[in-house]
Amino acid sequence: MGTILGIDPGLTRLGVGVIAQGAGRRVSLVHVEVLRTPATDRPEARLGALSNALERVFDIHKPDIVALERVFAQQNLRTVMGTAQVSGVVLALAHQRSLAVSLRTPSEVKAAVTGYGRADKKQVGTMVAKILGLDAIPQPADAADALALAISEAWRGGTTSAQTAGAETAAQKAWREAEARAHRPKLKE
Repeated sequence: MGTILGIDPGLTRLGVGVIAQGAGRRVSLVHVEVLRTPATDRPEARLGALSNALERVFDIHKPDIVALERVFAQQNLRTVMGTAQVSGVVLALAHQRSLAVSLRTPSEVKAAVTGYGRADKKQVGTMVAKILGLDAIPQPADAADALALAISEAWRGGTTSAQTAGAETAAQKAWREAEARAHRPKLKE
């Protein structure tokens, strides 16, 4: 139980999602926004602006943990470089506050909230809205992605009262089973 900050890193659009984790796998929306910087600004100005805005988010919401999308290779080198630079800012801010950072791949996050690691953006957004009891999918997609990161962190781990009471959703069950498979020791041939 606690507050989880999900961050979908990007230099032009950075998704920020804060959720509160309750008993079992219950989660509720605390805050969501997308931070933006103009592509015409110099990289140091953009990173500085994002750092300042993220500092305010950290200070206002006081997360217990940060869930950050893991940088992965893309064909667009400029995009991956900007994403990596922003991820570095997030890691440094978390370190300054002695917060753990959970790095999650897009497929892990998709599996957590939809039960399918190759779900599309609309499926992820739809499930985020359903899980959090929202009337609409958070927009733009960076906002929904940040919330999905936070939800995947909340749902990580062992057995909860929701599981034992049979209140687990299909997505929660699929995520728990995928995690169990991932942590099984591999047999040597």
